[in-house]
Amino acid sequence: MIKSSLVEKVAEKVKNFTKRDVEIIVDAILDNMKDSLVKGEKIEIRGFGSFKVKKHKARKGRNPKTGEDIDILAKRTPFFKVGKELKERINK
Repeated sequence: MIKSSLVEKVAEKVKNFTKRDVEIIVDAILDNMKDSLVKGEKIEIRGFGSFKVKKHKARKGRNPKTGEDIDILAKRTPFFKVGKELKERINK
């Protein structure tokens, strides 16, 4: 599903708002989620899952093409863990 189809589905269910209003709401939710992850905060949506930022230490690596040793910088990556309720629903 892409964002535009999410907006369509929500707009169908919520008749009090225009499609543009729903798009603004979806954008606001996603922007707040992004901002929280940038700050290193955890996001938990009950019944769906949780998002957090994992920290990876700097390390030595190897270029598989040339065999040359390289330094891999420390980085932070977003991580999603599916919730129990959603996992069970998917596996039915």
